[in-house]
Amino acid sequence: MMIPINELLSRIRWDKKFGHGSFEIGYYDRLLDRIRRIPFSKIVFDQEDGSTIQIIDRDGVIHRLPLHRIYQVFRDNVLLWDRKREK
Repeated sequence: MMIPINELLSRIRWDKKFGHGSFEIGYYDRLLDRIRRIPFSKIVFDQEDGSTIQIIDRDGVIHRLPLHRIYQVFRDNVLLWDRKREK
């Protein structure tokens, strides 16, 4: 079984050795009906709500994203975590 997404995101944020690299998340965009990849630098972590993250779109608008809609995590353009393989 793979690491839960909330633990992986925390590890990327706080483990300097592990978190070295260029990270992206792939999340399910319901409007586009596909997986969208965004850089980790566009993610804002909410101290109050550990079940969501906030993402900043191209226009600078912040959107809440539930963690269950994150399907993939990439490091240096290589797939590191995939929700489908988690089960």
